[in-house]
Amino acid sequence: MTLSKLIDWLWTPPDSAPRSTILIRCMVGGVFLWEGILKFVYTNQGVGRFTKIGIPAPELMAHFVAVLEIVGGVLLISGFLTRLIAIPFVIEMVVAILSTKVTLYLGTSPLPLPPSPPQIGAWAVLHEIRSDYAQIMSVLFLLIAGPGPWSVDAMLAGARGRGMRTSSGAGSAMEGRSSPVKAASLRLKGVTSKF
Repeated sequence: MTLSKLIDWLWTPPDSAPRSTILIRCMVGGVFLWEGILKFVYTNQGVGRFTKIGIPAPELMAHFVAVLEIVGGVLLISGFLTRLIAIPFVIEMVVAILSTKVTLYLGTSPLPLPPSPPQIGAWAVLHEIRSDYAQIMSVLFLLIAGPGPWSVDAMLAGARGRGMRTSSGAGSAMEGRSSPVKAASLRLKGVTSKF
């Protein structure tokens, strides 16, 4: 995949995902949104937590992650720049899992242990990782499938498609986008077919 194809894939997601994708966007975006707000409201969820688990520059990183979660949560809920924002969320969730669950497995976590068994080991990790797992799988789904037809991304794609059809005079949005030469030939076909 060339860089231009990758950029096009990120910026023009398909709207072929089912309409019910909005439910996944609202779930995952909502969780990121309120978790980001909590990092500002309760220091034990932001700076305090980042300090305990050994994140470098905990105050800066906690505020950075909080802003990412708030802005990114709103973007996911609205379905705007869905694929782009999914990438930093995948990275964030991998870092969250590695920075908190490995020490839980080993029994050396600086965070409070779960209140009831299992408190350490594989079963404790599997129990405590459930929300991280749901978040990462949801953003991976959105990265692959796109935001669905009820999204800002789909509305913008529709507007771009209508603009391309209007300017070319014929063909689909995909044909209009494929190349300037093809768009010009479609215009000529439209002109010659009228005579």
